[in-house]
Amino acid sequence: MTDVDNIRIVFEESSLTTLKIVIGAILFGIALDTKLDDFKAAARRPGVIAIGVLAQFLLLPAITFVLTLVLDLRGSVALGLILVACCPPGNVSNILTHRAGGDVALSVSMTAVSNLLAIVLMPLNMAFWGGLHPTGKKLLEEIDLGALDMLVEVGLVIGVPFAAGLTIARFWPRVAAVGHRIIGPLSYVGLAAIIVAGVANNWEIFVDYIGIVLLAVFLHDALALLLGYGIGRATKLPDASVRAMTFEVGIRNAGLGLLLVFTYFDGLGGMALVAAWWGIWDIIAGLTVAVAWRRVRGVAPSPADSVAAA
Repeated sequence: MTDVDNIRIVFEESSLTTLKIVIGAILFGIALDTKLDDFKAAARRPGVIAIGVLAQFLLLPAITFVLTLVLDLRGSVALGLILVACCPPGNVSNILTHRAGGDVALSVSMTAVSNLLAIVLMPLNMAFWGGLHPTGKKLLEEIDLGALDMLVEVGLVIGVPFAAGLTIARFWPRVAAVGHRIIGPLSYVGLAAIIVAGVANNWEIFVDYIGIVLLAVFLHDALALLLGYGIGRATKLPDASVRAMTFEVGIRNAGLGLLLVFTYFDGLGGMALVAAWWGIWDIIAGLTVAVAWRRVRGVAPSPADSVAAA
């Protein structure tokens, strides 16, 4: 069997363009459901937002780095986990927070702030942690990826659609409300279709190598969710806020990671497999946790109660 670091996942140029459109649509849909009041709400709760930002952009990448060393992962698999850890959350975290009876207002605010910060922090994190990894570093040097290159790409993919969505939400709220209900679900269906098509077109590679990433993705996803839960508990947040924090830290926009894998890493085997499988498993695990949480512990206090208790 060929080393996973030496294989490339085939992805047609037309499919890559479609993926860019879909990821842009996902961020556009998030922005359509984001109001300036969400940022004002975040400003009124700076401590909680700071905790979430710290967990997402510092602790999660650091824990991921340690996990790749403990598991002694191949370079491409390690880079895939690091890349996913550096991605911001998508609005799936908002849906799961609602499903779990959590603080949706906090979840939406954190998603908005995290996606804006990710434009700068994601490329820097990837360059830093990837550059530190003993085997991943060699692959990064071969690809000659600079943080500035990724910054431009992430800025275009996140910044432009996010700014457009915020503008529409600000001046045409009714249009934004209708657009969010349509664009949000369709964009995720589109992403799922692209992942399924990609797996089908590379089925032999997927079957031969998926076992290499299964345990790593399972442990990584579990650690991400536990980190969100643990930091929420450790900082004594209200129960509803803990639920929101769990999903904001645990749910990553792996679709964005997949786009970057094919844009800058030429479909590098381990990275593509990690991002694709993470995008599937993360939703399964998150939904399982949300449903179990709601059934076992009941509906959490309302967001208003959470704010009052904070």
